[in-house]
Amino acid sequence: MQIIAVLVAAAGAYAFGAVWYMINADRWMNAAGVTREQVEGGATKSPGPFIISAIMAILVAGMTRHMFNMAGIDTVSKGFLSGLGLGAFVAAPWIVTNYAYAMRPRTLTLIDAGYAIAGTTIIGTILTLF
Repeated sequence: MQIIAVLVAAAGAYAFGAVWYMINADRWMNAAGVTREQVEGGATKSPGPFIISAIMAILVAGMTRHMFNMAGIDTVSKGFLSGLGLGAFVAAPWIVTNYAYAMRPRTLTLIDAGYAIAGTTIIGTILTLF
Protein backbone atom coordinates (compact mmCIF):
# COMPACT_ATOMS: atom_id res chain seq x y z
CA MET A 1 0.00 0.00 0.00
CA GLN A 2 2.91 2.34 0.69
CA ILE A 3 4.11 2.26 -2.93
CA ILE A 4 0.60 3.10 -4.16
CA ALA A 5 0.47 6.07 -1.79
CA VAL A 6 3.87 7.26 -3.00
CA LEU A 7 2.90 6.93 -6.67
CA VAL A 8 -0.45 8.69 -6.18
CA ALA A 9 1.21 11.51 -4.19
CA ALA A 10 3.90 11.91 -6.87
CA ALA A 11 1.24 11.95 -9.58
CA GLY A 12 -0.67 14.63 -7.68
CA ALA A 13 2.38 16.87 -7.41
CA TYR A 14 3.30 16.20 -11.05
CA ALA A 15 -0.23 17.07 -12.24
CA PHE A 16 -0.25 20.22 -10.15
CA GLY A 17 3.11 21.16 -11.69
CA ALA A 18 1.66 20.81 -15.18
CA VAL A 19 -1.16 23.20 -14.31
CA TRP A 20 1.15 25.56 -12.36
CA TYR A 21 3.60 25.93 -15.21
CA MET A 22 0.86 26.23 -17.85
CA ILE A 23 -0.67 29.10 -15.87
CA ASN A 24 2.75 30.71 -15.39
CA ALA A 25 4.21 29.75 -18.78
CA ASP A 26 4.74 33.24 -20.19
CA ARG A 27 6.10 34.66 -16.92
CA TRP A 28 8.33 31.62 -16.42
CA MET A 29 9.73 31.73 -19.98
CA ASN A 30 10.42 35.45 -19.69
CA ALA A 31 12.13 35.06 -16.31
CA ALA A 32 14.07 31.98 -17.42
CA GLY A 33 15.22 33.74 -20.58
CA VAL A 34 13.81 31.20 -22.99
CA THR A 35 11.48 31.70 -25.91
CA ARG A 36 8.35 29.77 -26.76
CA GLU A 37 10.14 28.48 -29.85
CA GLN A 38 12.99 27.10 -27.73
CA VAL A 39 10.56 25.37 -25.39
CA GLU A 40 8.41 23.98 -28.18
CA GLY A 41 11.45 22.93 -30.18
CA GLY A 42 13.28 21.31 -27.31
CA ALA A 43 11.70 20.35 -24.03
CA THR A 44 8.24 19.55 -25.33
CA LYS A 45 9.56 17.37 -28.16
CA SER A 46 11.77 15.32 -25.88
CA PRO A 47 10.29 13.10 -23.18
CA GLY A 48 13.45 13.56 -21.07
CA PRO A 49 12.36 16.51 -18.91
CA PHE A 50 8.95 14.90 -18.29
CA ILE A 51 10.52 11.57 -17.30
CA ILE A 52 13.01 13.30 -15.02
CA SER A 53 10.19 15.33 -13.41
CA ALA A 54 8.17 12.18 -12.76
CA ILE A 55 11.14 10.34 -11.26
CA MET A 56 12.01 13.29 -9.02
CA ALA A 57 8.39 13.54 -7.82
CA ILE A 58 8.50 9.83 -6.93
CA LEU A 59 11.77 10.34 -5.04
CA VAL A 60 10.36 13.28 -3.08
CA ALA A 61 7.14 11.41 -2.30
CA GLY A 62 9.07 8.29 -1.30
CA MET A 63 11.37 10.11 1.09
CA THR A 64 8.45 12.10 2.48
CA ARG A 65 6.57 8.83 3.13
CA HIS A 66 9.65 7.47 4.92
CA MET A 67 9.99 10.59 7.08
CA PHE A 68 6.27 10.58 7.86
CA ASN A 69 6.45 6.94 8.97
CA MET A 70 9.43 7.65 11.22
CA ALA A 71 7.79 10.75 12.74
CA GLY A 72 4.33 9.23 13.14
CA ILE A 73 2.68 11.77 10.84
CA ASP A 74 -0.60 10.03 10.11
CA THR A 75 -3.41 12.57 9.85
CA VAL A 76 -4.32 14.77 6.91
CA SER A 77 -3.78 17.96 8.90
CA LYS A 78 -0.31 16.79 10.00
CA GLY A 79 0.48 15.69 6.44
CA PHE A 80 -0.63 19.03 5.04
CA LEU A 81 1.40 21.05 7.56
CA SER A 82 4.45 18.80 7.32
CA GLY A 83 4.39 18.90 3.51
CA LEU A 84 3.99 22.67 3.61
CA GLY A 85 6.88 22.91 6.06
CA LEU A 86 9.14 20.75 3.89
CA GLY A 87 8.43 22.93 0.89
CA ALA A 88 8.62 26.28 2.65
CA PHE A 89 11.55 25.54 4.95
CA VAL A 90 13.62 22.91 3.10
CA ALA A 91 13.02 22.92 -0.67
CA ALA A 92 12.27 26.60 -1.29
CA PRO A 93 15.27 27.94 0.66
CA TRP A 94 17.61 25.82 -1.48
CA ILE A 95 15.98 27.17 -4.64
CA VAL A 96 16.19 30.75 -3.36
CA THR A 97 19.86 30.31 -2.42
CA ASN A 98 20.80 28.75 -5.76
CA TYR A 99 18.93 31.40 -7.73
CA ALA A 100 20.44 34.22 -5.67
CA TYR A 101 23.97 33.11 -6.52
CA ALA A 102 22.99 32.53 -10.15
CA MET A 103 21.44 36.02 -10.21
CA ARG A 104 18.18 34.61 -11.53
CA PRO A 105 15.13 36.91 -11.62
CA ARG A 106 12.87 37.12 -8.59
CA THR A 107 9.90 36.06 -10.72
CA LEU A 108 11.61 32.79 -11.63
CA THR A 109 12.49 32.22 -7.99
CA LEU A 110 8.89 32.79 -6.88
CA ILE A 111 7.43 30.53 -9.57
CA ASP A 112 9.81 27.65 -8.95
CA ALA A 113 9.82 27.96 -5.15
CA GLY A 114 6.03 28.26 -5.24
CA TYR A 115 5.82 24.96 -7.07
CA ALA A 116 8.16 23.31 -4.56
CA ILE A 117 6.01 24.52 -1.67
CA ALA A 118 2.70 23.54 -3.26
CA GLY A 119 4.06 20.23 -4.56
CA THR A 120 5.34 19.08 -1.18
CA THR A 121 2.10 20.20 0.44
CA ILE A 122 0.14 18.09 -2.04
CA ILE A 123 2.45 15.13 -1.47
CA GLY A 124 2.14 15.41 2.31
CA THR A 125 -1.63 15.64 2.15
CA ILE A 126 -2.07 12.73 -0.25
CA LEU A 127 0.30 10.46 1.67
CA THR A 128 -1.79 10.80 4.82
CA LEU A 129 -4.98 9.87 3.00
CA PHE A 130 -3.72 6.28 2.62
